[in-house]
Amino acid sequence: MSDAKQAEEVLDSILGKLGFAYSIEQEESEEGTVLQIRTEQGKYLIGRSGDRLDDIQYLVNRILQKKNPDAARVRIDCEDYRVEQEQKLCETVLEAAAKVKETGKPFRLKPLNAYYRRIAHNAVVDDPEIETTSPGGNDRMKRITLRLAGS
Repeated sequence: MSDAKQAEEVLDSILGKLGFAYSIEQEESEEGTVLQIRTEQGKYLIGRSGDRLDDIQYLVNRILQKKNPDAARVRIDCEDYRVEQEQKLCETVLEAAAKVKETGKPFRLKPLNAYYRRIAHNAVVDDPEIETTSPGGNDRMKRITLRLAGS
């Protein structure tokens, strides 16, 4: 059985035990398999700022890793919440980059997890005038600073 199929069964079991009415669609993306939850009760699964969705994703992946240590990670989304958040983040980063170019002053984004930091860095990777940095350390949530290249 494929990792994606196992992940779908794990997610189905979790959501079923929680009593949600839902359907699960399997999608492929650049990052791998995405299990998209379709439900009228999405706000309860997403939580505040996607926290519950992150927790569900973590649980599904931990269960998969326990069964098969080589299993590929699976992303969990609900009603395209993550897609919308990624688009909003890219727009915010591009607006911030324009502001940095205009004023010359660095701009710090809100704290982001590693996945969203990568999206933010990639949003301006092809802009030679802007560079992005994020501090080291072990914090899960870090801020990215956009500044003019070479400054």
